[in-house]
Amino acid sequence: MSNSSPLNATGPRYEQTFPVFNQHELDVLKGFGKLVKFQDGETILKAGERSPGLFVILDGHATVEVKNIFGQVTPIAEYGPGGFMGETGNLSGRTALVDGRAEGETEALLVEPDRLRSLLIANAEIGERIMRALILRRVNLIEGATVGPTIIGSRDHHDVVRLQGFFRRNGHPFVAIDPSEDEDAAELLNRAHADPTASPLVVLADGSILENPSTEEIASILGMMAEPSRNHYDVAVVGAGPSGLSTAVYAASEGLSVAVCDTRSFGGQAGASARIENYFGFPTGISGFALTARAYNQAQKFGAEMMIPTEIKSLDCTRPQGYFVLKTADGHEVRSRSIVIASGAYYRRPEIDGLKELEGRGVWYWASPIEANLCKDQEVYLIGGGNSAGQAVVYLASHARTVHMLVRGESLAASMSSYLVDRIQSAPNVTIHYNTEIDHLRSDASGLTGLTLFDKTSGSRRSADTRNLFLFIGADPTTEWLSGCGVVLDPAGFVATGPSEAFPAAAELETSVHGVFAIGDARSGSTKRVGAAIGEGAQVVAALHRFLSLRPASVA
Repeated sequence: MSNSSPLNATGPRYEQTFPVFNQHELDVLKGFGKLVKFQDGETILKAGERSPGLFVILDGHATVEVKNIFGQVTPIAEYGPGGFMGETGNLSGRTALVDGRAEGETEALLVEPDRLRSLLIANAEIGERIMRALILRRVNLIEGATVGPTIIGSRDHHDVVRLQGFFRRNGHPFVAIDPSEDEDAAELLNRAHADPTASPLVVLADGSILENPSTEEIASILGMMAEPSRNHYDVAVVGAGPSGLSTAVYAASEGLSVAVCDTRSFGGQAGASARIENYFGFPTGISGFALTARAYNQAQKFGAEMMIPTEIKSLDCTRPQGYFVLKTADGHEVRSRSIVIASGAYYRRPEIDGLKELEGRGVWYWASPIEANLCKDQEVYLIGGGNSAGQAVVYLASHARTVHMLVRGESLAASMSSYLVDRIQSAPNVTIHYNTEIDHLRSDASGLTGLTLFDKTSGSRRSADTRNLFLFIGADPTTEWLSGCGVVLDPAGFVATGPSEAFPAAAELETSVHGVFAIGDARSGSTKRVGAAIGEGAQVVAALHRFLSLRPASVA
């Protein structure tokens, strides 16, 4: 039996995925963990229950396996001395995704989440090996689609798509089964007295069944909605897009206590980009999810607390007891010495009757693999002329039969990077319709069925059949939660920053309220690019240090 190996593994990088530590490295690890012992067959990890941390095997062996909702067990890996059990969920103590048990009498070292984060920083070489392994294991679990909550429902049902999108954007493994294609799933629905054409079911690791749960409900059950662990933080960041994650990484790495809140997921709009090709350091491009997922894990490595999904309802700037107070939709309060507004923006809705009712039922504001799979060999329509629209068109063109791009103006050159324009114009299955808008949508009980195009040049109208419409037509700021706190907004609702007549001493990224800063797409005058957002996230940390140095935590 090997010290640590995947069972039936043939994929690349498995040695990095399943590293084995030598005795010297184990001696180092002992300074960060506590000794635990297990008898033969005893449970070490149980899927669906909170994981106590990383288990490093010192003596004996352990096996990790997955059991699906039909009771079938699949071994994943076995670990001997020097191997360790865990994945990225261990950084924050979330629920385990797999079952682990001892094979014979086993002695292990338990490294709890806070000590694990300390280890990753204290020992760069060991920390790098562990971090890489944790990330690769999570990626394998996601791509394997054999662990996590199981969604049972028609693949094109809007709530199935909603749930899949939530899990994917949060980097959480899941299984999706269409009962029309799987007899066992259909039988399970029958036993649950559920209509296979109605709302989807979600089956959890403990066997419990949820009928079409909200994202908040499923996030709470899976331990994703963390409550504040501290009485207060040095920095509270609202928004986990590129700018907010950048702030979290740099502030936490410099010793500040950081909390990050986001309503939906990490990554923001950038996280839904299929491929970003003009970001510094990635000549072959990188998906928005991959880029922001790395930042998300990096921020946790340095100790930033991720409260996702957590909706912020308001900001109290009266500074009771010397702290700003963020009030959440679920009734909690996050107190902090400073605030960073990184809440970004959301795509605009054109004035089209019935549009809102079709969102998630054929009308989409992002183009992830989930939506792309729904478009396979179909004709799809997309509105927009900026970089986000261009990236989506290029991605969708690799799945759809034809992509019709609707542009209100006469060209793409003024609003889109030239490399995207060239790629779109050379794609054989992309048709660009300039000076064209939509003025009517058609639908039935299942969702969008078609639309009417209006040519502004000729004044003519024509009808088109489609099941999928994508909208990328600019964005409005997500700043409603700032109402009443004294933060000045520009006429369009973006946050004003820098010196002003009312606050001449403000730092460059500081708002009209001393100690409240704004970065990224929510900030007035910002450059709406991923690189610029990340740069502002790093830049604001220097201003945070200056502000915090003038206001010690004990000063009210």
